[in-house]
Amino acid sequence: MKKFNFTPYKKGILTLQIETFMPEKFINLLWKNGVYVKKIKKRNIASLIMEVNLMDYEKIKEVANKTRTKIKVLNRRGIAFSFIKYKKRSAFFIGGISFVLILYFLSTFIWEIQIVTEHNVSPFEIRQQLKSIGVSIGTNKSKLDLKKIESSIVNNNENIMWVKVRTEGSNLRVDISERQIPPTIVQDNTPSNLVAKKDGQILRVYTTAGTSVIKQGDIVKKGQLLIQSEQGKEGSVYQVHAKGTVIAKTYYEEIKIIPISGITTKKTGNEIRNYYVQLNNKKIYLKNSRIKFEKYEKKTEATGFIKSESYFEEKDVKFNLDYKKQAENISSELYLKVIVNLEKSVKIIDKVVEYTLEGNNCRVRLLVTVEEDISSSDTIQH
Repeated sequence: MKKFNFTPYKKGILTLQIETFMPEKFINLLWKNGVYVKKIKKRNIASLIMEVNLMDYEKIKEVANKTRTKIKVLNRRGIAFSFIKYKKRSAFFIGGISFVLILYFLSTFIWEIQIVTEHNVSPFEIRQQLKSIGVSIGTNKSKLDLKKIESSIVNNNENIMWVKVRTEGSNLRVDISERQIPPTIVQDNTPSNLVAKKDGQILRVYTTAGTSVIKQGDIVKKGQLLIQSEQGKEGSVYQVHAKGTVIAKTYYEEIKIIPISGITTKKTGNEIRNYYVQLNNKKIYLKNSRIKFEKYEKKTEATGFIKSESYFEEKDVKFNLDYKKQAENISSELYLKVIVNLEKSVKIIDKVVEYTLEGNNCRVRLLVTVEEDISSSDTIQH
């Protein structure tokens, strides 16, 4: 059998136990033959422990045969032994490398097409157009001309302003921006009234065109006439495009019921994650651990070629909260919800928070009083 050549692996180290009646002679013969010996420890009168270079092992065996010395290898370390160890597992490494190459090969294809539209364009229509130009699941990414795909989609859809096509791993993402229909502009000479767009109490009225039919202190309902599209003296009245500002006191109410005691579900911090690839709607798991949680939340990360499923352990825990503190927090949340939708011209004049206990819940009511223009143009239909 052909001997393994240890010469290239000079850094391989052997820890040997030597048993001989003449240990000093054995050591001298090793030095005489150019064998470097270190960390020599004497166990007893006929036994030594030493470290030698792996490349000198054949010389040591020759000296041992001449001096009738027994050699026992206690430890091995160095790249040579790693090489020998993994050489026996060549099938495992070949399989691993093959798997990586297969994954790389599969990653050169498109396995998912994501289409993002706005309002009027259907993703199904875009998908059909992509198929008509040879773009579908399983298409090689090297054959994709992204600029050509963008031009084709825009040219075949008059409602599309621009398209951005890009690859993200094994995904093809198509982002579409639609053309905006310009708003209808009401000409100043179109006869129209000003009506209330919400309920309120009139505070001030400013009229620049038309005739006011309400006064300070009046309570008006949504849709009620505020400024009429008529102007002029009796006998010479004509219609105009009513203009003006009607400032009224209005109210915004928000109500939220929150639990202050009971049982809630919380995450424990424990997580199990599995990985898989999906081919033709079939999942092939690379890691598929058993889910040992009694209760959990599942989340799927489906972007990229290798996808994942995460399982987060949950447990039911009892809670009992300070309802006053919770009411304060919720009232701030409701107040922010109100003001974020108000126009800049709106003036806030009052805020009232009420909270009542209803069993295990707390009912929080927020009432915000504001001053705002409630007038809205209403074109007269002939």
